[in-house]
Amino acid sequence: MQNINELEELIKIVSKLPGLGKRSSQRLILKLINNRNELMKPMVNILAKVYKNISRCNKCGVLKSNSIGCNNCEITDKKFKKICVVEQVSDQLTIENSNVAQDCYFHILGGTLSTSNKERKEDLLISSLVERVRKDNIEEVIIATSATVEGQTTAYYIQEKLKHLKVKVSKLGQGISVGSSVEDLEDGTLLSAFKNRTLIENNKD
Repeated sequence: MQNINELEELIKIVSKLPGLGKRSSQRLILKLINNRNELMKPMVNILAKVYKNISRCNKCGVLKSNSIGCNNCEITDKKFKKICVVEQVSDQLTIENSNVAQDCYFHILGGTLSTSNKERKEDLLISSLVERVRKDNIEEVIIATSATVEGQTTAYYIQEKLKHLKVKVSKLGQGISVGSSVEDLEDGTLLSAFKNRTLIENNKD
C-alpha cells in the first residue's frame, strides 16, 4: 500500500486506544475509508461536537455537557448522603449499569497515585472531593478504587485527607480479587463488594 502520511498518523493515534493494535487499527480505518459517507463523515462531525461540547467536570470529574452543566454535583435534585469514589469514567458507568449505587453521587479521580511518582496527586481531584464532603454534609465516602497497589495507595491517601472530617469512610469488600479493576467486574461481584464494604477506621490526631 502506498505510504500516505495522513493515513499513517491516523493509524498511530487509533492504535493508542484500548484493545487496538496497529493491525486492528488499520482494519478499522480502512473500513471507515471504504464507507466515508456512511461512517467516516458522520463520525468526523460527531467527534467535533463531542470535542466542543463535552468535558470533565473540574469538581467531581464526571463527563458533562458544557451547555447545561454537571448533573452530578451542580444540579442536585436528589440530596444524596454518599459519594462513591472511582478512578475513571468507565468505572462509574460499570457501577451505574449494575444498579448497586443508586443512592450515591460519584467522584471520578481521573487516575491513581503512582507508587513511583507522588507528584501525580496534584493531578487528581482529591482536594475537590474533600471540599464536596465538607460542603454537602456527606455522611459516607465509599472508596471504589481498584485492588492494585496504585489503587490501594490512592485509597489510603484519600482516607488520610478525610480523617479530620466527620464522615464515614468505607471501601469495597469481598468479591474483588487482588489486581482487579472496577470496570472488569461482573454485576454479581460488584453487588457483593458493595454489600460487604468495610468501614475504614480513622485515627484522628
